[in-house]
Amino acid sequence: MIARFTSICDKTIFGQPKAQPRARAFACNGKARMYDPGTAEAWKGDIARQTTKLHGMNLLGCLKVSLYFFMDRPKSHFKNDGKSLKSTAPKRYFAKKPDADNLAKAVLDALTALNVWGDDSQIVILEVTKVWSMDQRAGCILTILTISEDEV
Repeated sequence: MIARFTSICDKTIFGQPKAQPRARAFACNGKARMYDPGTAEAWKGDIARQTTKLHGMNLLGCLKVSLYFFMDRPKSHFKNDGKSLKSTAPKRYFAKKPDADNLAKAVLDALTALNVWGDDSQIVILEVTKVWSMDQRAGCILTILTISEDEV
């Protein structure tokens, strides 16, 4: 079998990437209630506004999704000129919270809600990368490919 990939989307989404928070529970009148903290809602709104061409595509079959997150650098990474990086600043990879899987979950949940695909279980290959932004603009590069398998 040979897998063939067809590009559906290669889009840069600007905004502050946020992780999908875990559902929280509380007791009310002796019953457990669940709620979803809204900490990622602004980021999901950015995704919705910047991916309008994908809304309602309802992609079928197997998918490959790549998410390349670029995160804002704090001012402490820069020299006094505000442009040059200090020698002690991390060069490329963003090895701190939020976790890559929770960042991906927020994007995938947002795209599922927009009916880009039927369910994110269709994603059979998921690549997630977190790096520091080089131009002080945070966001994510989203790539979606369909996968078809041809008999050889």
